[in-house]
Amino acid sequence: MSAKIILIYFLKTLGIILGIVVLYVLLGLALPFIEVSAKDDGEKKEIPIYIYTNGVHTDIVMPVKNDLYDWSSKIPFANTKSKKTDYNYIGIGWGDKGFYLDTPTWADLKFSTAFKAAFWLSESAMHCSYYKKMTEAADCKKIMISKSQYRELVKFVDSKFDKDENGNYVLIPTNAVYSDNDAFYDAQGRYSFLDTCNTWANNALKSAGQKAALWTPTDTGIFQHYK
Repeated sequence: MSAKIILIYFLKTLGIILGIVVLYVLLGLALPFIEVSAKDDGEKKEIPIYIYTNGVHTDIVMPVKNDLYDWSSKIPFANTKSKKTDYNYIGIGWGDKGFYLDTPTWADLKFSTAFKAAFWLSESAMHCSYYKKMTEAADCKKIMISKSQYRELVKFVDSKFDKDENGNYVLIPTNAVYSDNDAFYDAQGRYSFLDTCNTWANNALKSAGQKAALWTPTDTGIFQHYK
């Protein structure tokens, strides 16, 4: 094969890759503006949940325990470094295991980690953080939902956890936690540039009949509907 043909193939491949990147960026900017409206089930909205972002990643924050579900029975306080039992809320997010455990800051990001995460090549994890209180701000929005909507949300979140033969969540033994109030668990599915941590949180809101973006890879795509 001549050098000219090789160059042509290279340029075509490069063009396809650049085209995919441009299309992804355009869709990532446009589709989040298409809102999926909230569904009113006619029930009293009495359960507070929150969407909370660290600037990149969106968590769904729920009461630790109410008459419908006790998250501490599945995500024991003892699995956190603090081991405190007086938390009132739990934030749960789904994401790439490599990002969670090997990339504490953007400065630690490796090309291999990013490449695997983007193309379905690594495992996923659930990040679970306990909080004593939640404060509404630009990075934290409160949403009141009904009991029926909360049951659907719990079902959605629970389904993403890997479980052992006894139905227990599978703890990931690691010191790569963010603080003394969190822990990681094995999860279902594989992260990709089409199915990100924020896509998951957006879908969680849809499962509970709440406002959401049609599709979004970013936290901004979610929060713009809760200004």
